[in-house]
Amino acid sequence: MPSSVKRAPVIEEEEASVQRVLVPSPIGALGIELSGHKITKVVIVPKGRERKEFMPFSSLKRGDRTDFLDEVLGRFSEYLAGARSRLNLDYDLGPSEVSGFPKRVLKETAKVPYGKVRTYQQIASAAGNAGAYRQVLAILLGNPLPLVIPCHRIVTVKSGPGSYIGGPKKKLWLLRLEQRGLTI
Repeated sequence: MPSSVKRAPVIEEEEASVQRVLVPSPIGALGIELSGHKITKVVIVPKGRERKEFMPFSSLKRGDRTDFLDEVLGRFSEYLAGARSRLNLDYDLGPSEVSGFPKRVLKETAKVPYGKVRTYQQIASAAGNAGAYRQVLAILLGNPLPLVIPCHRIVTVKSGPGSYIGGPKKKLWLLRLEQRGLTI
């Protein structure tokens, strides 16, 4: 290599640190996983071994709290109090290894506006497979980012609100919260 050509310095990217926090909420404890400045997982009322993966917020030392963590928790709190209609947080589905049709389903679900609902059929069609509405239900029951990707806004055509990763009572609570938020 000629001496006049300079190489760009090699910068090793620091691996994003993963932080898992358990916080109380009106719908039960939320396990929130952050990697760098993105949310990678939300678990509504984690149980057993999964619950142990998350550090209770009250146990965090002052030095473990970041501005980003405080921002995320503040936005969740405001949303669940009805004071915020959008979380507006970056997320990463990479750690969940979601791809193909499931990823398209989650992307379409993320587009459903606050206070509105879509059917499993509508999401299947928008994701490119109109006949896969039952598959949409299964995908949403495995949604790695409930609330961030608002799967509670996806309902059945005839038999009520449908299933939800956090259970039917939590789904109804969230739907009512958003309906109240539209009237304020």
